Amino acid sequence: MKRPSGLEEAQSPASDIRVFASSCSMHGLGHVFGPGGPMARRGLWTTAVLLALATLLYQVAGRVRYYGEFHHETALEERESRRLTFPAVTLCNINPLRRSRLTPNDLHWAGPALLGLEPTEHAAYLRALGQPPAPPGFMPSPTFDVARLYARAGHALEDMLLACRYRGWLCGPENFTTVFTRMGQCYTFNSGAEGAELLTTPKGGMGNGLEVLLDVQQDEYLPVWRDTEETPFEVGIRVQIHSQEEPPLIDQLGFGAAPGYQTFVSCQKQQLSFLPPPWGDCSSVSLDPDFEPEPSGPLDPPRPSLGPSPPYSLIGCRLACESRYVARKCGCRMMHMPGGAPVCSPPQYKDCAHPALDAMLQKDACTCPNPCASTRYAKELSMVRMPSRAAARYLARKHNRSEAYIAENVLMLDIFFEALNYETVEQKKAYEMSELLGDIGGQMGLFIGASLLTVLEILDYLCEVFRDRVLGYFWNRKRSQRHSSANLLQEGLGSQRTPVPHLSLGSRPPTPPCAVTKTLSSSQRTCYLVTQL
Repeated sequence: MKRPSGLEEAQSPASDIRVFASSCSMHGLGHVFGPGGPMARRGLWTTAVLLALATLLYQVAGRVRYYGEFHHETALEERESRRLTFPAVTLCNINPLRRSRLTPNDLHWAGPALLGLEPTEHAAYLRALGQPPAPPGFMPSPTFDVARLYARAGHALEDMLLACRYRGWLCGPENFTTVFTRMGQCYTFNSGAEGAELLTTPKGGMGNGLEVLLDVQQDEYLPVWRDTEETPFEVGIRVQIHSQEEPPLIDQLGFGAAPGYQTFVSCQKQQLSFLPPPWGDCSSVSLDPDFEPEPSGPLDPPRPSLGPSPPYSLIGCRLACESRYVARKCGCRMMHMPGGAPVCSPPQYKDCAHPALDAMLQKDACTCPNPCASTRYAKELSMVRMPSRAAARYLARKHNRSEAYIAENVLMLDIFFEALNYETVEQKKAYEMSELLGDIGGQMGLFIGASLLTVLEILDYLCEVFRDRVLGYFWNRKRSQRHSSANLLQEGLGSQRTPVPHLSLGSRPPTPPCAVTKTLSSSQRTCYLVTQL
Protein backbone atom coordinates (compact mmCIF):
# COMPACT_ATOMS: atom_id res chain seq x y z
CA MET A 1 0.00 0.00 0.00
CA LYS A 2 1.33 3.38 -0.96
CA ARG A 3 1.70 5.75 1.97
CA PRO A 4 0.14 9.15 1.17
CA SER A 5 2.47 12.07 1.12
CA GLY A 6 2.23 15.10 3.37
CA LEU A 7 0.75 17.13 0.52
CA GLU A 8 -2.05 14.58 0.11
CA GLU A 9 -2.76 14.67 3.83
CA ALA A 10 -2.88 18.46 3.75
CA GLN A 11 -5.33 18.32 0.86
CA SER A 12 -7.59 15.80 2.69
CA PRO A 13 -10.82 17.23 4.15
CA ALA A 14 -10.98 17.96 7.87
CA SER A 15 -13.66 15.31 8.29
CA ASP A 16 -11.30 12.52 7.20
CA ILE A 17 -10.93 10.06 10.08
CA ARG A 18 -7.20 9.62 9.36
CA VAL A 19 -6.56 13.32 9.59
CA PHE A 20 -8.51 13.49 12.85
CA ALA A 21 -6.80 10.41 14.34
CA SER A 22 -3.34 11.79 13.54
CA SER A 23 -4.04 15.02 15.47
CA CYS A 24 -6.40 13.85 18.25
CA SER A 25 -5.00 13.73 21.79
CA MET A 26 -6.89 10.53 22.62
CA HIS A 27 -4.47 7.64 22.97
CA GLY A 28 -4.68 4.80 20.46
CA LEU A 29 -6.63 6.44 17.66
CA GLY A 30 -3.50 7.17 15.65
CA HIS A 31 -2.56 3.47 15.73
CA VAL A 32 -6.06 2.35 14.73
CA PHE A 33 -6.75 4.76 11.86
CA GLY A 34 -3.22 5.72 10.92
CA PRO A 35 -2.02 4.99 7.39
CA GLY A 36 0.00 1.88 6.66
CA GLY A 37 1.03 -0.80 9.12
CA PRO A 38 0.15 -4.52 9.23
CA MET A 39 -3.49 -5.45 9.79
CA ALA A 40 -2.66 -7.63 12.86
CA ARG A 41 -1.06 -4.70 14.66
CA ARG A 42 -3.97 -2.45 13.82
CA GLY A 43 -6.42 -5.10 15.00
CA LEU A 44 -4.65 -5.40 18.37
CA TRP A 45 -4.76 -1.63 18.80
CA THR A 46 -8.45 -1.60 17.89
CA THR A 47 -9.18 -4.29 20.47
CA ALA A 48 -7.25 -2.43 23.16
CA VAL A 49 -9.04 0.87 22.43
CA LEU A 50 -12.46 -0.80 22.47
CA LEU A 51 -11.72 -2.57 25.77
CA ALA A 52 -10.53 0.70 27.30
CA LEU A 53 -13.67 2.49 26.09
CA ALA A 54 -15.91 -0.28 27.45
CA THR A 55 -14.19 -0.16 30.85
CA LEU A 56 -14.44 3.62 30.90
CA LEU A 57 -18.16 3.57 30.12
CA TYR A 58 -18.75 0.92 32.79
CA GLN A 59 -16.93 2.93 35.44
CA VAL A 60 -18.62 6.18 34.44
CA ALA A 61 -22.07 4.54 34.49
CA GLY A 62 -21.38 3.24 38.00
CA ARG A 63 -20.33 6.68 39.23
CA VAL A 64 -23.35 8.36 37.65
CA ARG A 65 -25.67 5.74 39.12
CA TYR A 66 -24.14 6.26 42.59
CA TYR A 67 -24.55 10.03 42.26
CA GLY A 68 -28.19 9.54 41.26
CA GLU A 69 -28.88 7.63 44.49
CA PHE A 70 -28.21 10.86 46.48
CA HIS A 71 -26.38 9.34 49.42
CA HIS A 72 -25.60 11.40 52.50
CA GLU A 73 -23.36 11.05 55.52
CA THR A 74 -23.69 12.38 59.07
CA ALA A 75 -20.86 14.34 60.65
CA LEU A 76 -20.60 14.85 64.42
CA GLU A 77 -18.43 17.70 65.58
CA GLU A 78 -17.83 19.45 68.89
CA ARG A 79 -17.31 23.19 68.80
CA GLU A 80 -16.31 25.83 71.29
CA SER A 81 -18.19 29.06 71.98
CA ARG A 82 -17.57 32.06 74.19
CA ARG A 83 -21.27 32.70 74.82
CA LEU A 84 -24.37 30.55 74.41
CA THR A 85 -28.01 31.53 74.22
CA PHE A 86 -29.90 30.17 77.20
CA PRO A 87 -32.79 27.88 76.25
CA ALA A 88 -36.47 28.43 76.92
CA VAL A 89 -37.68 26.71 80.12
CA THR A 90 -41.39 25.88 80.43
CA LEU A 91 -42.88 25.03 83.84
CA CYS A 92 -46.29 23.46 84.50
CA ASN A 93 -47.87 22.41 87.74
CA ILE A 94 -49.04 18.84 87.42
CA ASN A 95 -52.36 19.87 88.97
CA PRO A 96 -54.28 21.79 86.26
CA LEU A 97 -56.87 23.63 88.39
CA ARG A 98 -56.94 24.97 91.94
CA ARG A 99 -59.72 23.60 94.07
CA SER A 100 -60.37 26.94 95.79
CA ARG A 101 -61.11 28.66 92.47
CA LEU A 102 -63.72 26.22 91.13
CA THR A 103 -67.34 27.33 91.22
CA PRO A 104 -70.67 25.54 90.67
CA ASN A 105 -70.77 27.17 87.24
CA ASP A 106 -67.37 25.62 86.41
CA LEU A 107 -68.60 22.19 87.47
CA HIS A 108 -71.75 22.59 85.42
CA TRP A 109 -69.83 23.35 82.23
CA ALA A 110 -66.43 21.67 82.65
CA GLY A 111 -67.21 18.88 85.13
CA PRO A 112 -68.20 16.20 82.59
CA ALA A 113 -65.48 17.09 80.03
CA LEU A 114 -62.47 17.97 82.20
CA LEU A 115 -63.14 16.21 85.51
CA GLY A 116 -65.28 13.25 84.45
CA LEU A 117 -68.16 14.25 86.76
CA GLU A 118 -71.81 13.46 86.29
CA PRO A 119 -74.35 16.21 87.06
CA THR A 120 -75.59 14.24 90.09
CA GLU A 121 -72.09 14.26 91.59
CA HIS A 122 -71.60 18.03 91.67
CA ALA A 123 -72.82 18.49 95.23
CA ALA A 124 -70.61 15.69 96.58
CA TYR A 125 -67.64 17.04 94.66
CA LEU A 126 -68.16 20.53 96.09
CA ARG A 127 -68.12 19.01 99.57
CA ALA A 128 -64.87 17.22 98.70
CA LEU A 129 -63.46 20.58 97.61
CA GLY A 130 -64.48 22.07 100.94
CA GLN A 131 -66.91 24.49 99.35
CA PRO A 132 -70.60 25.08 100.03
CA PRO A 133 -73.12 23.57 97.61
CA ALA A 134 -74.71 25.57 94.85
CA PRO A 135 -77.26 28.10 96.15
CA PRO A 136 -80.95 27.49 95.51
CA GLY A 137 -82.09 28.66 92.13
CA PHE A 138 -78.60 28.45 90.67
CA MET A 139 -78.54 29.32 86.96
CA PRO A 140 -75.40 28.56 84.91
CA SER A 141 -73.97 31.17 82.57
CA PRO A 142 -75.16 31.09 78.95
CA THR A 143 -71.60 30.74 77.61
CA PHE A 144 -68.34 29.36 78.94
CA ASP A 145 -64.69 29.82 77.91
CA VAL A 146 -62.28 27.01 78.79
CA ALA A 147 -59.21 29.25 78.31
CA ARG A 148 -60.58 31.73 80.83
CA LEU A 149 -61.23 28.89 83.25
CA TYR A 150 -57.58 27.82 83.17
CA ALA A 151 -56.38 31.41 83.38
CA ARG A 152 -58.56 32.04 86.44
CA ALA A 153 -58.40 28.71 88.23
CA GLY A 154 -54.94 27.53 87.20
CA HIS A 155 -51.92 27.91 89.46
CA ALA A 156 -50.65 31.49 89.33
CA LEU A 157 -46.91 31.95 88.98
CA GLU A 158 -47.01 34.80 91.52
CA ASP A 159 -48.11 32.26 94.13
CA MET A 160 -45.79 29.42 93.10
CA LEU A 161 -42.57 31.34 92.53
CA LEU A 162 -40.84 31.89 95.88
CA ALA A 163 -37.40 32.87 94.54
CA CYS A 164 -35.79 33.31 91.13
CA ARG A 165 -32.24 34.08 90.02
CA TYR A 166 -30.51 34.01 86.67
CA ARG A 167 -26.72 34.10 86.85
CA GLY A 168 -27.07 35.64 90.32
CA TRP A 169 -29.44 38.39 89.18
CA LEU A 170 -32.94 38.57 90.60
CA CYS A 171 -35.82 37.63 88.30
CA GLY A 172 -39.54 37.34 88.81
CA PRO A 173 -42.89 36.55 87.18
CA GLU A 174 -42.32 39.39 84.70
CA ASN A 175 -39.55 37.31 83.14
CA PHE A 176 -41.99 34.49 82.32
CA THR A 177 -44.53 34.22 79.50
CA THR A 178 -47.91 32.55 79.94
CA VAL A 179 -48.53 29.71 77.51
CA PHE A 180 -51.35 27.17 77.28
CA THR A 181 -50.52 23.50 76.85
CA ARG A 182 -52.48 20.30 77.21
CA MET A 183 -51.62 20.43 80.91
CA GLY A 184 -53.32 23.80 81.30
CA GLN A 185 -51.75 27.16 81.99
CA CYS A 186 -47.93 27.05 82.01
CA TYR A 187 -45.10 29.56 82.12
CA THR A 188 -42.01 29.90 79.92
CA PHE A 189 -38.77 31.59 80.96
CA ASN A 190 -36.68 33.29 78.23
CA SER A 191 -39.29 32.68 75.55
CA GLY A 192 -38.23 35.61 73.39
CA ALA A 193 -41.90 36.49 72.84
CA GLU A 194 -42.87 39.93 71.55
CA GLY A 195 -39.30 40.70 70.50
CA ALA A 196 -37.78 40.28 73.96
CA GLU A 197 -34.01 39.94 73.96
CA LEU A 198 -32.81 36.40 74.56
CA LEU A 199 -30.63 35.80 77.58
CA THR A 200 -27.11 34.45 77.14
CA THR A 201 -24.48 33.03 79.44
CA PRO A 202 -20.67 33.31 79.15
CA LYS A 203 -19.91 30.47 81.55
CA GLY A 204 -21.00 26.95 82.31
CA GLY A 205 -21.65 25.22 85.60
CA MET A 206 -23.87 25.91 88.60
CA GLY A 207 -24.60 29.53 89.35
CA ASN A 208 -24.52 30.49 85.66
CA GLY A 209 -28.06 29.51 84.80
CA LEU A 210 -31.61 29.61 86.14
CA GLU A 211 -32.38 28.88 89.80
CA VAL A 212 -36.02 28.88 90.94
CA LEU A 213 -37.65 28.00 94.25
CA LEU A 214 -41.23 26.82 93.68
CA ASP A 215 -44.25 26.02 95.82
CA VAL A 216 -46.39 23.29 94.24
CA GLN A 217 -49.39 24.15 96.48
CA GLN A 218 -50.55 20.65 97.29
CA ASP A 219 -53.45 22.08 99.30
CA GLU A 220 -54.92 23.28 95.99
CA TYR A 221 -54.77 19.90 94.27
CA LEU A 222 -58.08 18.49 93.07
CA PRO A 223 -59.35 15.38 94.83
CA VAL A 224 -59.02 12.11 92.91
CA TRP A 225 -62.63 11.31 92.19
CA ARG A 226 -62.16 8.31 89.93
CA ASP A 227 -59.41 6.67 87.91
CA THR A 228 -59.32 8.08 84.36
CA GLU A 229 -56.64 8.65 81.74
CA GLU A 230 -56.44 12.33 82.67
CA THR A 231 -56.27 11.81 86.45
CA PRO A 232 -52.88 12.89 87.87
CA PHE A 233 -51.60 10.82 90.78
CA GLU A 234 -48.24 12.54 91.21
CA VAL A 235 -47.23 15.86 92.70
CA GLY A 236 -44.63 18.30 91.45
CA ILE A 237 -43.65 20.38 88.46
CA ARG A 238 -43.33 19.29 84.83
CA VAL A 239 -40.38 20.96 83.07
CA GLN A 240 -39.36 21.12 79.41
CA ILE A 241 -36.14 22.68 78.09
CA HIS A 242 -36.47 23.63 74.43
CA SER A 243 -35.43 26.21 71.86
CA GLN A 244 -37.35 29.42 71.32
CA GLU A 245 -38.29 28.38 67.77
CA GLU A 246 -40.50 25.48 68.86
CA PRO A 247 -43.58 25.43 71.11
CA PRO A 248 -43.58 23.27 74.23
CA LEU A 249 -45.03 19.77 74.18
CA ILE A 250 -44.60 19.34 77.88
CA ASP A 251 -47.16 16.59 78.43
CA GLN A 252 -45.04 14.24 76.28
CA LEU A 253 -41.48 15.63 76.43
CA GLY A 254 -41.28 17.19 79.89
CA PHE A 255 -39.49 15.73 82.92
CA GLY A 256 -40.66 15.92 86.53
CA ALA A 257 -39.27 17.77 89.54
CA ALA A 258 -40.60 16.60 92.89
CA PRO A 259 -41.09 18.65 96.09
CA GLY A 260 -38.62 17.97 98.84
CA TYR A 261 -35.73 17.77 96.34
CA GLN A 262 -33.34 20.09 94.62
CA THR A 263 -33.05 19.02 90.99
CA PHE A 264 -29.87 19.83 89.06
CA VAL A 265 -30.21 19.83 85.27
CA SER A 266 -26.94 19.93 83.32
CA CYS A 267 -27.58 20.78 79.65
CA GLN A 268 -25.55 20.48 76.50
CA LYS A 269 -26.60 22.26 73.34
CA GLN A 270 -26.92 20.26 70.11
CA GLN A 271 -27.43 21.80 66.68
CA LEU A 272 -28.91 19.49 64.07
CA SER A 273 -28.78 20.12 60.34
CA PHE A 274 -30.50 17.84 57.83
CA LEU A 275 -30.62 17.79 54.03
CA PRO A 276 -33.74 18.40 51.95
CA PRO A 277 -34.91 15.94 49.28
CA PRO A 278 -33.55 14.10 47.37
CA TRP A 279 -30.64 13.60 49.80
CA GLY A 280 -32.82 13.66 52.92
CA ASP A 281 -36.39 14.26 54.04
CA CYS A 282 -36.23 17.52 55.97
CA SER A 283 -38.56 20.47 55.50
CA SER A 284 -38.49 24.17 56.31
CA VAL A 285 -42.06 25.11 55.28
CA SER A 286 -44.38 25.72 58.22
CA LEU A 287 -47.87 24.23 58.22
CA ASP A 288 -50.64 26.79 58.58
CA PRO A 289 -53.15 25.58 61.19
CA ASP A 290 -55.91 27.74 59.62
CA PHE A 291 -55.32 26.71 56.01
CA GLU A 292 -57.68 24.04 54.78
CA PRO A 293 -57.15 23.01 51.13
CA GLU A 294 -60.29 23.04 49.02
CA PRO A 295 -60.95 20.63 46.16
CA SER A 296 -59.62 22.22 43.01
CA GLY A 297 -58.61 21.28 39.53
CA PRO A 298 -55.07 20.30 38.63
CA LEU A 299 -54.52 23.65 36.90
CA ASP A 300 -55.71 25.81 39.80
CA PRO A 301 -52.90 27.63 41.63
CA PRO A 302 -52.31 26.73 45.29
CA ARG A 303 -53.90 28.99 47.86
CA PRO A 304 -51.23 31.01 49.70
CA SER A 305 -51.01 31.20 53.46
CA LEU A 306 -51.91 34.57 54.96
CA GLY A 307 -49.44 36.32 57.25
CA PRO A 308 -45.90 35.40 58.21
CA SER A 309 -45.41 31.82 59.24
CA PRO A 310 -43.40 30.84 62.32
CA PRO A 311 -40.15 28.89 61.96
CA TYR A 312 -40.75 25.27 61.09
CA SER A 313 -40.38 22.77 63.92
CA LEU A 314 -41.44 19.18 64.38
CA ILE A 315 -43.62 19.98 67.39
CA GLY A 316 -45.15 23.00 65.66
CA CYS A 317 -46.02 20.87 62.64
CA ARG A 318 -47.71 18.24 64.82
CA LEU A 319 -49.73 20.85 66.72
CA ALA A 320 -50.79 22.57 63.49
CA CYS A 321 -51.81 19.24 61.96
CA GLU A 322 -53.84 18.30 65.04
CA SER A 323 -55.48 21.74 65.07
CA ARG A 324 -56.52 21.42 61.43
CA TYR A 325 -57.91 17.94 62.01
CA VAL A 326 -59.94 18.90 65.08
CA ALA A 327 -61.17 22.10 63.41
CA ARG A 328 -62.34 20.13 60.39
CA LYS A 329 -64.13 17.53 62.53
CA CYS A 330 -65.54 19.74 65.26
CA GLY A 331 -65.46 23.30 63.97
CA CYS A 332 -63.26 24.43 66.88
CA ARG A 333 -59.81 23.92 68.35
CA MET A 334 -58.57 22.79 71.72
CA MET A 335 -57.14 25.35 74.09
CA HIS A 336 -53.46 24.47 73.50
CA MET A 337 -53.73 24.31 69.72
CA PRO A 338 -52.65 27.19 67.45
CA GLY A 339 -54.87 28.82 64.86
CA GLY A 340 -57.75 31.23 64.57
CA ALA A 341 -60.62 28.78 65.10
CA PRO A 342 -62.73 29.34 68.24
CA VAL A 343 -61.84 27.39 71.36
CA CYS A 344 -64.06 24.37 71.88
CA SER A 345 -66.73 24.53 74.55
CA PRO A 346 -66.74 21.84 77.27
CA PRO A 347 -69.45 19.78 75.50
CA GLN A 348 -67.40 19.96 72.28
CA TYR A 349 -64.34 18.85 74.26
CA LYS A 350 -66.15 15.78 75.55
CA ASP A 351 -68.21 14.81 72.53
CA CYS A 352 -65.91 15.66 69.64
CA ALA A 353 -62.45 17.12 70.31
CA HIS A 354 -61.06 14.47 72.66
CA PRO A 355 -62.39 11.48 70.62
CA ALA A 356 -61.19 13.03 67.35
CA LEU A 357 -57.70 13.74 68.72
CA ASP A 358 -57.38 10.26 70.21
CA ALA A 359 -58.47 8.66 66.93
CA MET A 360 -56.00 10.81 65.03
CA LEU A 361 -53.11 9.86 67.31
CA GLN A 362 -53.95 6.17 66.95
CA LYS A 363 -53.99 6.44 63.15
CA ASP A 364 -50.80 8.55 63.17
CA ALA A 365 -52.38 10.76 60.51
CA CYS A 366 -49.81 13.56 60.83
CA THR A 367 -46.69 13.12 58.73
CA CYS A 368 -44.17 15.74 59.78
CA PRO A 369 -40.61 15.56 58.41
CA ASN A 370 -37.60 16.63 60.42
CA PRO A 371 -36.73 20.32 60.29
CA CYS A 372 -33.72 21.23 58.18
CA ALA A 373 -32.22 23.09 61.15
CA SER A 374 -33.11 22.59 64.80
CA THR A 375 -31.66 22.92 68.28
CA ARG A 376 -32.13 20.51 71.13
CA TYR A 377 -30.64 20.13 74.59
CA ALA A 378 -29.28 16.95 76.07
CA LYS A 379 -29.91 16.75 79.83
CA GLU A 380 -28.40 15.06 82.84
CA LEU A 381 -30.43 15.14 86.05
CA SER A 382 -29.35 14.70 89.64
CA MET A 383 -31.22 15.36 92.91
CA VAL A 384 -30.55 15.97 96.57
CA ARG A 385 -32.97 16.16 99.48
CA MET A 386 -34.11 19.58 100.61
CA PRO A 387 -34.60 21.42 102.80
CA SER A 388 -32.33 20.53 105.66
CA ARG A 389 -33.66 21.00 109.17
CA ALA A 390 -31.95 24.36 109.52
CA ALA A 391 -33.17 25.46 106.10
CA ALA A 392 -36.71 24.28 106.86
CA ARG A 393 -36.89 26.54 109.91
CA TYR A 394 -35.52 29.48 107.93
CA LEU A 395 -37.88 28.98 104.98
CA ALA A 396 -40.85 28.50 107.33
CA ARG A 397 -40.17 31.86 108.97
CA LYS A 398 -39.43 33.60 105.67
CA HIS A 399 -42.58 32.45 103.86
CA ASN A 400 -44.85 32.24 106.91
CA ARG A 401 -45.40 28.51 106.50
CA SER A 402 -44.91 25.47 108.68
CA GLU A 403 -41.87 23.26 108.35
CA ALA A 404 -44.09 20.37 107.29
CA TYR A 405 -45.58 22.49 104.51
CA ILE A 406 -42.11 23.47 103.31
CA ALA A 407 -41.00 19.83 103.21
CA GLU A 408 -44.09 18.71 101.25
CA ASN A 409 -44.46 21.58 98.81
CA VAL A 410 -41.18 23.36 98.13
CA LEU A 411 -38.68 22.33 95.46
CA MET A 412 -35.67 23.95 93.85
CA LEU A 413 -34.74 23.72 90.19
CA ASP A 414 -31.22 24.56 88.97
CA ILE A 415 -30.71 24.58 85.17
CA PHE A 416 -27.28 25.37 83.68
CA PHE A 417 -24.93 24.51 80.83
CA GLU A 418 -22.36 21.85 81.53
CA ALA A 419 -19.84 23.75 79.38
CA LEU A 420 -19.87 26.27 76.57
CA ASN A 421 -18.96 23.69 73.97
CA TYR A 422 -21.79 22.31 71.88
CA GLU A 423 -22.30 19.49 69.40
CA THR A 424 -23.23 19.80 65.76
CA VAL A 425 -24.88 16.92 63.93
CA GLU A 426 -24.86 17.71 60.24
CA GLN A 427 -25.94 15.72 57.22
CA LYS A 428 -23.70 16.24 54.22
CA LYS A 429 -23.85 15.09 50.64
CA ALA A 430 -21.75 11.96 50.34
CA TYR A 431 -21.01 12.57 46.66
CA GLU A 432 -20.85 16.04 45.17
CA MET A 433 -21.01 16.99 41.50
CA SER A 434 -17.35 18.05 41.62
CA GLU A 435 -16.41 14.59 42.86
CA LEU A 436 -18.40 12.99 40.03
CA LEU A 437 -16.60 15.11 37.45
CA GLY A 438 -13.24 14.35 39.08
CA ASP A 439 -13.91 10.61 39.00
CA ILE A 440 -14.99 10.75 35.35
CA GLY A 441 -11.89 12.77 34.47
CA GLY A 442 -9.65 10.32 36.32
CA GLN A 443 -11.19 7.32 34.55
CA MET A 444 -10.82 9.02 31.17
CA GLY A 445 -7.17 9.80 31.84
CA LEU A 446 -6.46 6.27 33.09
CA PHE A 447 -8.11 4.27 30.31
CA ILE A 448 -7.99 6.43 27.16
CA GLY A 449 -5.68 9.28 28.11
CA ALA A 450 -8.37 11.86 27.36
CA SER A 451 -9.39 15.11 28.96
CA LEU A 452 -12.08 17.71 28.55
CA LEU A 453 -10.24 19.17 25.57
CA THR A 454 -10.26 15.73 23.98
CA VAL A 455 -14.04 15.72 24.25
CA LEU A 456 -14.08 19.12 22.54
CA GLU A 457 -11.85 17.73 19.79
CA ILE A 458 -14.27 14.86 19.18
CA LEU A 459 -17.24 17.25 19.12
CA ASP A 460 -15.38 19.49 16.70
CA TYR A 461 -14.65 16.49 14.46
CA LEU A 462 -18.31 15.44 14.52
CA CYS A 463 -19.30 18.95 13.48
CA GLU A 464 -16.85 18.73 10.58
CA VAL A 465 -18.28 15.36 9.55
CA PHE A 466 -21.79 16.74 9.68
CA ARG A 467 -20.81 19.74 7.62
CA ASP A 468 -18.80 17.88 5.00
CA ARG A 469 -20.76 14.67 4.70
CA VAL A 470 -24.35 15.55 5.50
CA LEU A 471 -24.64 19.20 4.55
CA GLY A 472 -22.19 18.68 1.68
CA TYR A 473 -24.43 15.97 0.29
CA PHE A 474 -27.42 18.32 0.18
CA TRP A 475 -25.30 21.14 -1.24
CA ASN A 476 -23.99 18.93 -4.05
CA ARG A 477 -27.47 17.69 -4.75
CA LYS A 478 -28.80 21.22 -5.08
CA ARG A 479 -25.84 22.20 -7.28
CA SER A 480 -26.45 19.27 -9.61
CA GLN A 481 -30.12 20.19 -9.85
CA ARG A 482 -29.15 23.74 -10.82
CA HIS A 483 -26.73 22.46 -13.48
CA SER A 484 -29.33 20.16 -14.97
CA SER A 485 -31.87 23.01 -15.13
CA ALA A 486 -29.33 25.24 -16.87
CA ASN A 487 -28.50 22.51 -19.40
CA LEU A 488 -32.16 22.00 -20.20
CA LEU A 489 -32.59 25.72 -20.73
CA GLN A 490 -29.56 25.87 -23.02
CA GLU A 491 -30.84 23.00 -25.10
CA GLY A 492 -34.23 24.71 -25.46
CA LEU A 493 -32.62 27.95 -26.59
CA GLY A 494 -30.36 26.16 -29.11
CA SER A 495 -33.33 24.46 -30.81
CA GLN A 496 -34.98 27.79 -31.74
CA ARG A 497 -34.14 29.31 -35.21
CA THR A 498 -34.13 32.97 -34.43
CA PRO A 499 -32.71 35.13 -37.28
CA VAL A 500 -29.91 37.46 -36.46
CA PRO A 501 -31.13 41.07 -36.85
CA HIS A 502 -29.23 43.44 -39.15
CA LEU A 503 -27.43 46.37 -37.72
CA SER A 504 -28.86 49.75 -38.60
CA LEU A 505 -27.85 53.29 -37.93
CA GLY A 506 -31.30 54.19 -36.77
CA SER A 507 -32.66 54.24 -33.29
CA ARG A 508 -32.22 50.98 -31.37
CA PRO A 509 -34.87 49.66 -29.00
CA PRO A 510 -33.77 49.41 -25.36
CA THR A 511 -32.12 46.21 -24.27
CA PRO A 512 -34.38 44.12 -22.10
CA PRO A 513 -33.15 43.08 -18.63
CA CYS A 514 -32.62 39.57 -19.78
CA ALA A 515 -31.13 39.19 -23.30
CA VAL A 516 -29.97 36.20 -25.28
CA THR A 517 -26.72 36.57 -27.28
CA LYS A 518 -25.92 34.07 -29.97
CA THR A 519 -22.39 33.37 -31.14
CA LEU A 520 -21.76 31.36 -34.29
CA SER A 521 -18.62 29.35 -34.79
CA SER A 522 -17.42 27.01 -37.48
CA SER A 523 -17.56 23.92 -35.30
CA GLN A 524 -20.81 24.34 -33.38
CA ARG A 525 -23.44 26.82 -32.42
CA THR A 526 -23.30 27.81 -28.72
CA CYS A 527 -25.89 29.86 -26.88
CA TYR A 528 -25.07 31.80 -23.75
CA LEU A 529 -27.73 32.92 -21.29
CA VAL A 530 -26.84 36.29 -19.88
CA THR A 531 -28.83 37.39 -16.87
CA GLN A 532 -28.72 40.70 -15.15
CA LEU A 533 -28.04 40.25 -11.43
